Amino acid sequence: MTAGTERPPRRALTVVVPILVLVALWWLLTSVPASGHVVLSGFAPQRAVPALYEAAVHGRLFPGTAASLWRLFLGLAIAAACGVPLGLLVGLVPAVERATRPLFHFLRMISPLSWAPVAIALFGIGHRPVHFLVAVAAVWPIMLNAAAGVQAIDPGFLLVARSLGATSAERLRTIVLPGVRTPLLTGLRLALGTAWIVIVPAEMLGVDSGLGYAILNARDQLAFDRLMAVILWIGLLGYLMDSGFRALLASGTRSPSENRPRKTAPAGRPESGGAETAEEYATPSTGRPSSAT
Repeated sequence: MTAGTERPPRRALTVVVPILVLVALWWLLTSVPASGHVVLSGFAPQRAVPALYEAAVHGRLFPGTAASLWRLFLGLAIAAACGVPLGLLVGLVPAVERATRPLFHFLRMISPLSWAPVAIALFGIGHRPVHFLVAVAAVWPIMLNAAAGVQAIDPGFLLVARSLGATSAERLRTIVLPGVRTPLLTGLRLALGTAWIVIVPAEMLGVDSGLGYAILNARDQLAFDRLMAVILWIGLLGYLMDSGFRALLASGTRSPSENRPRKTAPAGRPESGGAETAEEYATPSTGRPSSAT
């Protein structure tokens, strides 16, 4: 058997074996020493996994999932609408970056859940406090990565584009936005993870749907197997969303020269001094400008 045929099974083992070890430890801690414990035995895998399957088959799982995902992506959209323009402004204007750096780093270190009383006082009980908390949690990774991406762009790109007559809007469209694509995707991935962590406790503040509400409902009914099933589903769904963003990030790191043919100017072509010339300079065959995450 060649090395090429041995590699896929070996890779599969490196993924499957840790999962099996974790499940074995889970079963050992919740079944053997706690066999007579009502609460701990309810968290055992032989009870939680069938409860998850039953909730999925009978349709009780997906309405709460849809409600949580709607709140999640709406909060992320609000965070992106605020964080992307603010990050571009901070990255493009050094005076704004110097003025806002202490304030932004102070605010981002505050736990998003500590804003829960403020959100309830401002918006009352319902969906809007959840949207607010998700947006507060997600805005900082988006803004900081967008600003870092702008600052990592080679200043020579902007200088050459300006010397060729490109307007501010053309420089933003052809140089700045392509340059921050990878850091921005990274920021969105970090924001998604933070928001997914925050949304479950945020849904315990008074809403009557969602995965956080399902956890509270299972706890109140002492249905610990269903409670553990929801926890498993939260982890699985979060992993799938993060995997999707990883794939999107991998596609976003490709150089534009890999996705489209290079333009070759004909001999004797006069300088146009427009956005097309700035775009050709901003995406050379050697790759995109480095970006910080």
